[in-house]
Amino acid sequence: MSFSRESSAHEAEPDPVARWDVRVPEESELPAVAHVVREAMLIADYDFEEVRESIERDRALAAFDGARPVGTAGVHSFTMTMPGGPRRVAAVTGVGVWPTRRRRGVLSALMSRQLADIRDRGEDVAALFASEGGIYGRFGYGPAAGAVDFDVHTREAALRPDAPRDPALRLRLAGADDVRKELEEVHKAAAAQRVGEFQRSAAWWDKLLRDKPEDRRGQSALRCAVAEDDAGPLGYVLYRTTQLWSEHGAAEGGLRVKEVYATAPAAATMLWEHVLTRDLVLRVSHDMAPPDDPLFHLLADPYRARRRQVDNLWIRLVDLPAALEKRTYAAPVDAVIEVGDRHCPWNAGRWRLSADTTAARCTSTEAAPDVSLDVAHLGAAYLGDTRLGGYLAAGLIREATPGAVHRLDTALHRSDRPHCGNIF
Repeated sequence: MSFSRESSAHEAEPDPVARWDVRVPEESELPAVAHVVREAMLIADYDFEEVRESIERDRALAAFDGARPVGTAGVHSFTMTMPGGPRRVAAVTGVGVWPTRRRRGVLSALMSRQLADIRDRGEDVAALFASEGGIYGRFGYGPAAGAVDFDVHTREAALRPDAPRDPALRLRLAGADDVRKELEEVHKAAAAQRVGEFQRSAAWWDKLLRDKPEDRRGQSALRCAVAEDDAGPLGYVLYRTTQLWSEHGAAEGGLRVKEVYATAPAAATMLWEHVLTRDLVLRVSHDMAPPDDPLFHLLADPYRARRRQVDNLWIRLVDLPAALEKRTYAAPVDAVIEVGDRHCPWNAGRWRLSADTTAARCTSTEAAPDVSLDVAHLGAAYLGDTRLGGYLAAGLIREATPGAVHRLDTALHRSDRPHCGNIF
């Protein structure tokens, strides 16, 4: 479609979303689609063959200007732990618009088509990692989980004397590929207990453990320590090390944790003690850790973990009543919620949520609303970490019945923090 067409004074301005041909690209078009992602996301090194391994062909969308792709959006079909248990979730990825086609409705066209497709597949929740905070709220996504980047200087750090320890546990150092079976076993169990984690396929494990020399950036090969007892593995940590020396000859090496998972408290203690006491290591760092990682409680002085809060998962309720009914609740709640939803009009309207700690019902109603909000606010609160009260204080949601927002927050709350340890 031509970009030079001008509307006459008597002609309605065309819908910018309808201008774009959004469809699943042909196999021959995939390299050009990948080029859009690379350019939009400022990716310097983009191995298309590696990317092809994780693409779900029938869930990859592109917006075309004639024969040329100018926007992309994809989905991974995941089983992700949600409040209430594991569930099918649409994990949105590979979203980008060609730089000279921005602000012309390309992303809106992609998002509208993608959300309709997700609903047609029977998935009631979508999730993504946002490259920019100002984009996805417009499409109904809300920031639902956080993460922490931190570093610890080992000469300052010590674990509490009462940290849980188990003399039956032992530590084994190995190459990651040599203990892949153990890693998969631990992660499967740990991910089932952490809201926001997804179950990894073989392809995702291949991607995670790929250890090409050019990807190490001066660090060591990937190392793994496994905490285990006679019954099997209970935790692991993946990390790389860097050898550094001060001008005076003192060891100032670095250790960067890639990920750490444990299914028993004593295993977490053993793993953190291992990385914090490695010889020649001055600084231990970890990006995108859970905000309630056990280490923050195990340190004798929690201030020794220098932390920086970052965003993690953004959540979008695609089928609102189904998503609310499948969720578990910490306390009873009975409220009429008026929801605005531009891109999923089937969600817009008034819904009565009646829930207790055993079951929930969400039905359409004409009753007066207790709370009025955007679907993005519910998405933010859905995992049980973000509070609706903050939006209320900011004047972004309306409360017609005093205390209704507080009661919703109480019902939605979880004591554990949601987190996803793998960017998709």
